[in-house]
Formats: sequence, C-alpha cells, structure tokens
Amino acid sequence: MRFPTLAEWLSWQETLNPAGIELGLGRVRTVLERLGLAHPPYCVVTVGGTNGKGSSVAMLETVLLAGGYRVGSYTSPHLLRYNERVRIQGREVSDAVLCAAFEQVDQARSDIALTYFEFGTLAAFEIFAGRDLDITILEVGLGGRLDAVNVLDSDVALVTSVGIDHQEWLGTDRESIGREKAGIFRSGRVAVCGDPVPPASLLQHAQRLGALLYCAGRDFGFQQADEGWCWWGPGQRSAVLPLPALSGAFQLDNAAAVLMVLALLKSRFPLDEGALQQGLATVSLPGRFQIVPGAVTRLFDVGHNPHAAAVLASSLADHPSSGRTLAVVGMLVDKDHEGVFRQLCPYLDAWYAADLDVPRGASSRQLSLAIEKSCEGSTVFCFASVIEAYRQAMRDARPGDQVVVFGSFFTVAEVLPEAV
Repeated sequence: MRFPTLAEWLSWQETLNPAGIELGLGRVRTVLERLGLAHPPYCVVTVGGTNGKGSSVAMLETVLLAGGYRVGSYTSPHLLRYNERVRIQGREVSDAVLCAAFEQVDQARSDIALTYFEFGTLAAFEIFAGRDLDITILEVGLGGRLDAVNVLDSDVALVTSVGIDHQEWLGTDRESIGREKAGIFRSGRVAVCGDPVPPASLLQHAQRLGALLYCAGRDFGFQQADEGWCWWGPGQRSAVLPLPALSGAFQLDNAAAVLMVLALLKSRFPLDEGALQQGLATVSLPGRFQIVPGAVTRLFDVGHNPHAAAVLASSLADHPSSGRTLAVVGMLVDKDHEGVFRQLCPYLDAWYAADLDVPRGASSRQLSLAIEKSCEGSTVFCFASVIEAYRQAMRDARPGDQVVVFGSFFTVAEVLPEAV
C-alpha cells in the first residue's frame, strides 16, 4: 500500500490493528525476519524503565555523538511530531524517509495486523539498516519483555527505574512490573539497573538468566562536587563532570546509569573526558521539567504517574517561586490520578483541570474529583481543553508566579507551541 503523506500513513496504521496495544513479539519477529533485519550489524542499547528513559536515551545519544560515533535513536511517544521518534546523528528523519520505510514494512507484513507501535518500530529498524550506524539506542515503549523493541537482542540493556504504571498490562506491584522490565536482559550479556532499590524480581531474573547486572549504589554511583559531580564505577572514578543540562536533581541518577552503560561499552566505543563533558553539558529534551522564563515562569513536564510526580515535586521544591504556583493538568483516564496529585499538593496553590480530548482522555470533572480527594481544600477550576486551562492560568497569574503544565505528553504538546 502506498500513501503520499506521513499523516495518511499514520492515520491508516491506527486502524490496522483494532486492539491498539497488543503485547507480544510473534508478529514483529515474523516481519523482522522477512525484512532481513533480525541480525543488525550495529551495537544495540535497549533502554527500559518506568521513568527516565527519554532522558537517558538523550544523554547516551549526545555523549556518543560528541565522541564521533554514528548513532541512531528510537524513542516514544513523540511530543510534537512523529519524526521525533527516529533520529540519525541527532536529527529527526524526514517524512519521505519514514514513508519509504512504512511502505517496506507494509509489503513485508502481508496479512499480519501490526499495531501502530509495532509498525513504527519495524520502520525505525528498516531506516537504521541503511545508514551505516555504529550504535542504536532503543527506548522501550511499554514494559519490556513483550515490547516490540525487545525483538532485537541488546548488547547492553538499561532499566532506569521501576514504578507503578500501566498496571493493566504489567501488573499492580513493583515485583510484577520489575519482572517485565527485566525482560530486556539477555543471557551472558551486560545489563544496568539505575533504580537504587530494585525489585527482587528484577535481580532474580538477571541471576536466573545469567545476565551480568550492574546496580546503582552497589556497582556504580555518583558524588556531588562543588562545581559538578563525580561518577564512580568498578575500579574507576571520573574527573569532575558538568551537571546534565536537563533540569532536575534526579537527572544525576539517570546520568550515573548512562555512564555505567558507556563504561561497559568502552572497548568498542572509547570516549575521552571531553566527549563526556560536551554531551552532558549540551543534552536537551523538551517536556522534562522544561523551564520557559518570563514575568510568569512556565514549567512543562510530561510526568503522568506517582513516581514521576514525586520527581516533579522535588524539582518544584528545588525551584521555589517568589509567588504562587498554578497547575494546568490533563491526564489519561487509566492513570493513578490521586497518587499523582498527593505528591504535588504541598507545592500548588490552584489547579486548572482540563478535558484531554484524546482516546482514553480523562475529563476535567474526573480530575477535579481526584484533586478534591487528594488535596483537601484545594482551589480547582475545570476547562473543556488544555489550551483554555492554560490561557486562563496565564491570565490569572501575576509577575513572580509560575504555571506548571503536566500530566501527559498530550497535555504538554497542546500548550508548548504557544508558550515557546
């Protein structure tokens, strides 16, 4: 099948598999083999976890690019454009490149009904195959064990953190979820866990599998210094490094795990201190505690689960406002609204809850009820759209106040183009 535009391809992919999300590797593996992509010539780093995946991919990418290597990256979801998901040498691929890859995947799949994510993942692999890459960095979409990205064997697997999210697919507790995340580990290969308190299930799976697992706090870590931070790992310690350019103290946890991955790859991809410093100092990632300065400061964060909300709360505590903090929130209906809001109550002066006009979007009334349960006595306003909520919050804000927009990639995507 051939469609002339990227938008038409994406619209059609959404209808191809009515299930939307259908975990499993059988369909993807069959098409991957038909495409001849099952044994890529490049090194593969797979990044999974509940939070911190996007930041970790961005840091790995910028450091490796600073070291002079040819790098491909695959991430999801996108914020503003689908093209963000597939990058070569740090640059988004074009509509034409994506459309050509989609056509190749469509021809290879025959009558196999791939999901939207499976189709896009295979297209990314098709694009990488023709680019003479040294290394690719692949972000897991959901879980790990049965996620389409996991169809490729990773040379190094990184699990950034394990929290409660996507319970309907992964389980309702950290032990169940940790087992799914650990599904990206491979027998006899190295793996990294950046969670300082990993679930026992993750450790046990690595041991049963024979994966060589390096854990934060046990095998590697960091110490803050006056002008930056120092990383330590097995038998080694770095010089003082610049703080990651991504906002939030928690980024040091992500950066420490990233440096452990790079240390495990040093025989194939040696890096000097200059590449580490340049990569950390220049990394960027929209929507992760992104600060837009002005008379009223705007903060954008795609966090949508309690663990991410706790990180956002910590970041707000580290960046106190001289005035009030107004929150614009839109979320999906299947997220833990009350768990998210409880983390943020102490830092917010008023809530602007919005309907999220996407499949599975929660209504402002649902969010308002959850806020009232979680944050007794809070001031809550309801709006029919995220942009209406944001504009009213900006009208209500005074110089010195800050407006925080959070709760979903969809929420941030609706407002960010108007704010920057």
